Amino acid sequence: MPAPPAPRPAPLTLGGLYFDGRSSRAWPATLEIGPGQPGAQAVLTVGGAEADAGGPRRWPVSALRAEPALPGIRRVVRLPGGGRFETGDDAGVRALEARTCQNRVLGRVRRLEGGWGPTLGTTAALGLFVWAFLTSGLPALARVTAAATPLAVLETFDRESVRLLDSDDFLAPSRLSAARQAELGRGFARVGAWAGGGYRYRLLLRDGDPPGAPFALGANAFALPGGTVVMTDQLVALAGSDRELMGVLAHETGHVTGRHALASVYQGLGLALLGTAVTGDLVGAGTFAAAAPSALLRGGYSRRAETGADEHAGAYLLRAYGTTRPLRDLLARLETGDLDRRDGPAPGDLLRTHPGTAQRIEHLRGIERTAR
Repeated sequence: MPAPPAPRPAPLTLGGLYFDGRSSRAWPATLEIGPGQPGAQAVLTVGGAEADAGGPRRWPVSALRAEPALPGIRRVVRLPGGGRFETGDDAGVRALEARTCQNRVLGRVRRLEGGWGPTLGTTAALGLFVWAFLTSGLPALARVTAAATPLAVLETFDRESVRLLDSDDFLAPSRLSAARQAELGRGFARVGAWAGGGYRYRLLLRDGDPPGAPFALGANAFALPGGTVVMTDQLVALAGSDRELMGVLAHETGHVTGRHALASVYQGLGLALLGTAVTGDLVGAGTFAAAAPSALLRGGYSRRAETGADEHAGAYLLRAYGTTRPLRDLLARLETGDLDRRDGPAPGDLLRTHPGTAQRIEHLRGIERTAR
């Protein structure tokens, strides 16, 4: 049995304004879309004085071109010969679009925009994307950018950061004797030679609790991106031996070779400064470095970065002393607050920028067990 014929589209009558394409004058007009397809006719009847100029205009419906809808603006139908018909009858123009198969994709988008469900879904998806970018995308981008930063830029970071630390009263000159400073410098030179990576390692010893400092660093050590490691007198006083200090310094060189400090600063300061590394803009790098010390000292490192630096330090300690105990002992002393030094450094200072102490101690034990 043959299928019944499809129903013929109903006629449409749209009221609006006609523009002839030669002037800006608008004429009241009616656009009638006849039934049937193909072969349906569109008839434009123009009112006013323009009505005398040739009578109604006729075209095939297929020759009409409906422009996509814009919120708050009359719908526009382009006519053959350069004229246009504007109307507030959106439903009528949508019916014309359906008959002539125009603006299908844009029509679907418009329907989606008009519903609360898709709008709320899109908002939720955008929120999820922002959350994922901040928690995973930005850290990954910071690590990639840090790995690509030229060494010359890193050295500028270090130079500007040290200048800021010394000039803004974060730190003061070390009170250790010249002989003690030289002794620690020789020990760090051995650590730096082992760490490698092409960096210009240098150890800066400073008083971490000078009068009038913005905040006390106390017993602390931190690495700048280009290989400069700052260690405070308070940490030297806290350590039970130089082996413990070498363990800390090896840990900090792990942050240098892993570019952890740089990635931490990039992540903390956001995307606007990532272009500095890509372009190698040394002026921009100097400006960037002004914010680096605070970002490093207040923000600390991720667990991933701490684990990598501890593995680096563990490898050095096993090579130099056959055990990871020196670093474990210092961390345990900080964790328990068992401080018997007369200088009285605060127990939480190093932990503030190197979190997860109990897990780190156990990880160092595991590194030693695995090496046996």
